[in-house]
Amino acid sequence: MPTRVCCCCSALRPRYKRLVDNIFPEDPKDGLVKADMEKLTFYAVSAPEKLDRIGSYLAERLSRDVVRHRSGYVLIAMEALDQLLMACHSQSIKPFVESFLHMVAKLLESGEPKLQVLGTNSFVKFANIEEDTPSYHRRYDFFVSRFSAMCHSCHSDPEIRTEIRIAGIRGIQGVVRKTVNDELRATIWEPQHMDKIVPSLLFNMQKIEEVDSRIGPPPSPSAADKEENPAVLAENCFRELLGRATFGNMNNAVRPVFAHLDHHKLWDPNEFAVHCFKIIMYSIQAQYSHHVIQEILGHLDARKKDSPRVRAGIIQVLLEAVAIAAKGSIGPTVLEVFNTLLKHLRLSVEFEANDLQGGSVGSANLNTSTKDNDEKIVQNAIIQTIGFFGSNLPDYQRSEIMMFIMGKVPVFGTSTHTLDISQLGDLGTRRIQIMLLRSLLMVTSGYKAKTIVTALPGSFLDPLLSPSLMEDYELRQLVLEVMHNLMDRHDNRAKLRGIRIIPDVADLKIKREKICRQDTSFMKKNGQQLYRHIYLGCKEEDNVQKNYELLYTSLALITIELANEEVVIDLIRLAIALQDSAIINEDNLSMFHRCGIMALVAAYLNFVSQMIAVPAFCQHVSKVIEIRTMEAPYFLPEHIFREKCMLPKSLEKHDKSLCFLTNKIAESLGGSGYSVERLSVPYVPQVTALFPSGKKPHKPRHKRKDEDRLSRRKSIVDTVSIQVDILPNSIPSDDVVSNTEEITFEALKKAIDTSGMEEQEKEKRRLVIEKFQKAPFEEIAAQCESKANLLHDRLAQILELTIRPPPSPSGTLTITSGHAQYQSVPVYEMKFPDLCVY
Repeated sequence: MPTRVCCCCSALRPRYKRLVDNIFPEDPKDGLVKADMEKLTFYAVSAPEKLDRIGSYLAERLSRDVVRHRSGYVLIAMEALDQLLMACHSQSIKPFVESFLHMVAKLLESGEPKLQVLGTNSFVKFANIEEDTPSYHRRYDFFVSRFSAMCHSCHSDPEIRTEIRIAGIRGIQGVVRKTVNDELRATIWEPQHMDKIVPSLLFNMQKIEEVDSRIGPPPSPSAADKEENPAVLAENCFRELLGRATFGNMNNAVRPVFAHLDHHKLWDPNEFAVHCFKIIMYSIQAQYSHHVIQEILGHLDARKKDSPRVRAGIIQVLLEAVAIAAKGSIGPTVLEVFNTLLKHLRLSVEFEANDLQGGSVGSANLNTSTKDNDEKIVQNAIIQTIGFFGSNLPDYQRSEIMMFIMGKVPVFGTSTHTLDISQLGDLGTRRIQIMLLRSLLMVTSGYKAKTIVTALPGSFLDPLLSPSLMEDYELRQLVLEVMHNLMDRHDNRAKLRGIRIIPDVADLKIKREKICRQDTSFMKKNGQQLYRHIYLGCKEEDNVQKNYELLYTSLALITIELANEEVVIDLIRLAIALQDSAIINEDNLSMFHRCGIMALVAAYLNFVSQMIAVPAFCQHVSKVIEIRTMEAPYFLPEHIFREKCMLPKSLEKHDKSLCFLTNKIAESLGGSGYSVERLSVPYVPQVTALFPSGKKPHKPRHKRKDEDRLSRRKSIVDTVSIQVDILPNSIPSDDVVSNTEEITFEALKKAIDTSGMEEQEKEKRRLVIEKFQKAPFEEIAAQCESKANLLHDRLAQILELTIRPPPSPSGTLTITSGHAQYQSVPVYEMKFPDLCVY
């Protein structure tokens, strides 16, 4: 009787419950009853309105089995749910999905690793199903939190720990795939979710023992690695997340990376940080690269007071990001990037200067030295980043950056620079000058302009040459190297490296083109300025071998890139003037520097004589070099720049045969058609530009001596300013003739009268301007009208006197007593052209 009652009660139960109960076997080890599962699936497809109840009942059974720890039945229930999800795609599936997600949440909340993995696998299958219409009310906050916690599993068993972490990563990947495709449901990109997802992925990526240092995009890992290695799986999930990021949510995905690296102190060493940002730069869309760069710069600003190694680590990450972004988009805020980098360069120099000033004896000195070296690492990283960033910019932007950096270079005695150096002191200012010029050198590397005017405009050339007269050999070297980068448009500099006597210049295979009109105009305008800085740079008392090598290269590059016949003559005049200055020695240079100048002149004249290929000139230069080789080898670069070289006691007693003679050079060039009249006029450096303050740059060291040198230079220029060159018609054979205009009393009187007239003209102009500014409009209009009438009357009178009509048979019009009368001209009195007369 009880059995029949039970059977009767069972028959009264709803059909969907009976179908669900039938899929569970008596022994869970037997697994899902496939025949009954097919019946349940057919019923769900045929009656989709029952899906909601089927899901609720399955959830009820699963919750009961989870509480009772009947894992076998839990597995069967989840398998049934998975099959129903895959089979049903109707509108009624949404309520069923809610029941499904509730069951997955129950499994994830359980403490058993197997159930957590089971729930994760079911969620991943669900995430791969494409729904016809998304459900905007559905949220995945719980799953984000739970999967993120699983990524940080600390289970005692390593295998189980790895399994749970892999499940957590796969769960996050499922959430990302389920949500990021729909723009209207962007809750996954909210900061509270990204702050959990991104650190969880980075935590597992950090477990890679050897961080890959590849430059290009990494190869795709195998399927086995994805399933078994949490680090590889996390990296792929991270790439997928970033690849789906858009303009509006890019920053939310990147900022948690900085927080993770800060919290775990991964900037020093920064291998993992570099690895992370390589992944970021290669994964995001190219047009968003500049957003990442701006975020790195912002983080650098936020950590500006951290240790030098941390800042250096961030800057090196920036360098790697720039290296990748340069291949695509680097954004419109180029000046902002350089401004931030230069600001941190100044801060680094300031920290370095403060450490040097605050250092004490003992152990503090060791700490100061360590900090000093660390700051140099920061500075070198900034310079390298500036150079790489600048070298990948288009030419028009690179020109702007060159001007921008040059405007930051502080010059003593001027206030044109825009960099605050009030806290640096002399040592810090020198350091920032060197750093900025090194940055400029990196930016100009590889820059190729079609004309020299484009590469060296006046607004850039003047401030660039300002440090070339500083009493710091390293600054002068950097200025010359920057000029070489901009002048060398045919890559000849490597062939000219090292100052030496070249036996045959043709073997160098120098590349050159015909000098264009713009380059000729540039030399007419700025040539004297270049000559002056080369001339004075050769006479600096702290020059080393590299300075002479760079000065020689400067002369050679001007000859190759910018020299026509007129420029060649000027360069030869400059070389002869340097030779004379070394012999006379007005600047009291040491014997090494005097011999160095003589060697520089010999190397350059040997080069230019072969470049212009004038046989007589080449013969004279070769003869002098040959005599020097035998009698005065210290006048040649191969000997004077050796470590041990015997120097002479004086140069005044040397024979003229050891010197290059102006008359010989003029005679040889004149025979080849060169205009050599100007060779007879000694070269004197001319002041071609002053600083905005109206003063020449003063030098911080040896002020008294520098003032004497500048006063001597100024006196020479003042002499030239009242000197008029009279070019002789013929070239003197022995002596150099320099004629000047005879200054008489009449000439002085005329000059005074002229200056008085100029003052009167200025006063007239001032009165006219003042009148037009203050007088009423009617008065100005009346005055202009009267002037116009007067001009018209005068013009009519002139035309009446000069323009008369030709005679005609009809007569001419004459006015007598106010009456017009015509007077006929007889035909026999008319004058006809000869061609018209028969």
